[in-house]
Amino acid sequence: MHQAHPGPLTGRHVVLLSWRDTANPEGGGAERYLEKMAAGLVERGCTVTIFCAAHAAAAPEEVVDGIRFVRRGSKLSVYAQGMRALRRGDLDGPHGPPDVVVDVQNGLPFFSRLVTRRPVVVLVHHVHREQWPVVYPGRAGRVGWWIERRLAPWLYRREQYVAVSSATRDELGELGVDPARTAVVHNGTDPYVHVDPGKSPAPMVAVVGRLVPHKQVEHAIDAVLALRGRFPGLRLHVVGSGWWEAELHAYAEAHGAGGSVVFEGHVEEEHKHEVYERAWVLALPSLKEGWGLVIGEAGMHTTPTVAYRSAGGTQESVVDGTSGVLVDDQATFTATLGRLLDDADLRQQLGRGALEQSHRFTWSRAQQSFADVLVEVLSGRRVAGSD
Repeated sequence: MHQAHPGPLTGRHVVLLSWRDTANPEGGGAERYLEKMAAGLVERGCTVTIFCAAHAAAAPEEVVDGIRFVRRGSKLSVYAQGMRALRRGDLDGPHGPPDVVVDVQNGLPFFSRLVTRRPVVVLVHHVHREQWPVVYPGRAGRVGWWIERRLAPWLYRREQYVAVSSATRDELGELGVDPARTAVVHNGTDPYVHVDPGKSPAPMVAVVGRLVPHKQVEHAIDAVLALRGRFPGLRLHVVGSGWWEAELHAYAEAHGAGGSVVFEGHVEEEHKHEVYERAWVLALPSLKEGWGLVIGEAGMHTTPTVAYRSAGGTQESVVDGTSGVLVDDQATFTATLGRLLDDADLRQQLGRGALEQSHRFTWSRAQQSFADVLVEVLSGRRVAGSD
């Protein structure tokens, strides 16, 4: 897609530093968001480069839909490799260094401020306070959390921030990031994928996402096992893959899940939407979410979500009592799933609300808002507010 006429970003070069891309087996919603923003910048006449970790699923360098991908380093070394590539000019465009650098802070930033004098925008999906001790227990987690809560806010103390939800903006404020230079640019929802199967005749709960510890898929397994006596034929379908997958298989087996839990693995997009369509409820027991793209995707199929209020971004992506239900603890999570499975009228009411909510947030609106932030930054201004 090409822009109809020149705009304020025409000819600008934007470099985005991210630990992963969507082709990475561990890529998720944060990477989809970034690539959607990159696509919007290409449409507006920008030259766009995404730097991310190398992986077997993609070439070290390639151009996809007008976006140049440069892949180097591993899960941990990608940060040092990104600093090096930026400093050495490996990420320069046809006319020289980038006009602006977007530093995606997924717990750790790329420390881009140390190696470039160009304007920097820090993109944050959520603060990782709760995740550090889960993913990196001990000293490594304490160091990571110190970098996120102390060092990064100081290093980027004059830079523009973009948060994907007001909850994330508020959490950044608690770390000392001035809300006056934090813009909120929400996620969009992917276009509806038409599938035909309709709702499952037997009770069905879905979990969709990366299989990592902080997603707490065990809570959904526990809930279904606790409820299957009340709901004959109840199944939990888990869609996704990740490094915690073997642990989840072992957990389900150890708790006697049998056929009550179905691990679908990584699936094609159409099949993922079939699961959304067939599910009665989407379970999202995640410890933390910047937004929760799966909530809107499920909503497109009139499937409401049960999620934790404390997850952050869920407070905006789920309208509690209208498009889904937010809960405060695991016992209530299980009880609420049971209530929705038991009440078809309530499910349909929440499903209609979920569909309406999914249409409120579009990628085109998010892309325009993100582009507007970059225009302001390139003009030497800082911007706050929400799209």
